[in-house]
Amino acid sequence: MLFAKLLPRDENFFRLFDAHAARMTDAARAFMALIDNYADEQLRGRYAAEVDAAERAADKVTAEVSRLLHKTFITPIDREQIHSLINAMDDIVDLLQDVTETMSLYDIRALTSEVRSLGQISVRSCERVQHAVSLIARLNEREVGEAALKSCQEIDLLESDADRVMRAAMSKLFREQADVRELIKLKTVYELLESITDRCEDVANLIEGIVLENA
Repeated sequence: MLFAKLLPRDENFFRLFDAHAARMTDAARAFMALIDNYADEQLRGRYAAEVDAAERAADKVTAEVSRLLHKTFITPIDREQIHSLINAMDDIVDLLQDVTETMSLYDIRALTSEVRSLGQISVRSCERVQHAVSLIARLNEREVGEAALKSCQEIDLLESDADRVMRAAMSKLFREQADVRELIKLKTVYELLESITDRCEDVANLIEGIVLENA
């Protein structure tokens, strides 16, 4: 045990978590800008490209974490926690890219207020995930651990908000949308957006576990 304690622990994992979380938030904000400027085809393409660029950058960070795990003997937190956390974060960015591509491939011409609401909740969720992730490196400080848990609770509340918006959106869609093709398109977009907040909640649950184990 003494030998293990004397070995260096690679703190670069925390730097990589922060880098990935930043790309995730970049993707979320670019997606929201796409929604806000959806009527402008040129701006829509520009922000879609920004989402793609953020997703590719996040993938590179995920790959770097995997390489670092293979060559690091002593990690700052449990190896499985590192693996699960970076992959859960990557799922968020992948979903942001998926919903961006779906809106283009399905040729959705006009967005509903519910898409905008779910997009806004997704952005706030990603921002809270980024904040919680930024605190992991300092969990030995009691106040920091409490702040991380508070952010996780806020993410849980945002996920509940997204559920409520989703239920109302689906109800309205099936009551008012006569065009079956448009109904299917929007239903898919709603489901993808709601999944983003689900994945943010997954990250929050992982961070809560890390906080409690390192308290």
